[in-house]
Amino acid sequence: MKFSDFDRETWEANGQFYDTCVIPYTGLQGTETPPETVAALERQRDFLDLVEKPFQGRVVTYPAVQYAGAESIALLNVLCQKVKSIGFQYVIVSSANEVLLTEEVYESDLLLCQPEMKRDSETPVSTRIRDEIQRLWLNVK
Repeated sequence: MKFSDFDRETWEANGQFYDTCVIPYTGLQGTETPPETVAALERQRDFLDLVEKPFQGRVVTYPAVQYAGAESIALLNVLCQKVKSIGFQYVIVSSANEVLLTEEVYESDLLLCQPEMKRDSETPVSTRIRDEIQRLWLNVK
């Protein structure tokens, strides 16, 4: 579910069931034309669907960090810390457009990067996402 799908009452009643926060990272450079920007946002939306739909009762998607840069990576780490401080047990950072490195986004519990997933396996991306999230929740390395 998206953060905006909750009001105070539904969060207070059901928030304990949502232990995983997803923070999308779009990775825009600011040099994209409007059509290129739309394409990047659509890729991000479609990639997020692969996380949100199968795990609808357990994950909450927060607003995206839209632009790339060292400041954005630092912001991702701070956001991961902060959402954990309000009760999320796991934080997943997802990127449909750019590969992120675990060494850089070290506060995330899982990085899901579509370009890397497409390049590194013949397994469908949706299957890899499902397997990696389930492994995270089972604490299996």
